[in-house]
Amino acid sequence: MSMFTFFSQVSELTQFNQPARPLAFIACSIALALSSMHGAAKAQASYPDKPIRLVVPYTPGGGADTNSRMLAQPMSAILGQPIVIENRPGASGVVGAMAVLQAPADGYTVFFDAFPYAVNAVMRDLPFDPVKDMIPVSQAINMPLIFVVPAASPFKTVKDLVDFAKANPDKLDYGSYGAGGAAHLAAELLQRDAGIKWTHVPYKGGAQAIADVLAGRLGGYFSNPITAIPHLKSGKLRALSTTGATRMEALPEVPTMEELGYPGFRVVEWNGFFVAKGTPPDAIERLAKTVSEATKDPAVKARMGSMGIEPVGNTSEQFTTFLQGEIKQWRALVQSNNIRAD
Repeated sequence: MSMFTFFSQVSELTQFNQPARPLAFIACSIALALSSMHGAAKAQASYPDKPIRLVVPYTPGGGADTNSRMLAQPMSAILGQPIVIENRPGASGVVGAMAVLQAPADGYTVFFDAFPYAVNAVMRDLPFDPVKDMIPVSQAINMPLIFVVPAASPFKTVKDLVDFAKANPDKLDYGSYGAGGAAHLAAELLQRDAGIKWTHVPYKGGAQAIADVLAGRLGGYFSNPITAIPHLKSGKLRALSTTGATRMEALPEVPTMEELGYPGFRVVEWNGFFVAKGTPPDAIERLAKTVSEATKDPAVKARMGSMGIEPVGNTSEQFTTFLQGEIKQWRALVQSNNIRAD
């Protein structure tokens, strides 16, 4: 209740054309109104006043899980409340999303999802609407991919690989960790933009895919930096390019796909925070500011930089705009390349 509304109601109680009201009744009404205003202000100022449950729809030890834990610690310190991570893998993130949507929309159950969230919106029939049923809180990170080939590969540049693929349609293969994943869509994007045809070899996970690249059984692979960088440093893999807007801090000598003549070729494995529709705006704003502060923590920034991860920590509005762009980009690619989910 605003002060204007409150005093308007008091005025109404004292109008001459109203029946006389006992003074005690008026005093009681004033006390209740003031109590309501104080309670609302206190509730807004006190969020959070209990532990926050952070649902991660992937298995422990994976990239999203690792990143969620990297951010949960400084966020907990800022908020003054524990953040309890709950891994709920299954059905390409749907199991975790439904756990959040079935909980009260009060800001105490938060969703931490990744790149597949936007792809699921255009490739799968879901039991919820990822655009309407969830509110983007803050994008936590960007993680551009690294286009790698075996160390013994004859391809020294992206042009070398593209020239070979054009001259030998479907003779070259690439790995991914499943249809609709970032590695798969990056390779499909190259196929479309470079005008090549190469063969998709899906694996159950990134570990199996990178193992076959290391063994020389795959022609190329768009790897996340956490997996690729150790093998690049040891000389077992060669990096041809990266897929971010700028060169990767951990690999400053490796050009981006856009630098190599592929405008708009950006693929990032992002992570971000969501809440269910209906969550109070003050809780959303508080969470977004906390994510922003956590990504600026010097220890977090240093660790992310060494892993090829770009901290973001933006507003709900900025994350919403980014997500809309992701959905638009992948819908166009899925349609143009006739991509189907597993």
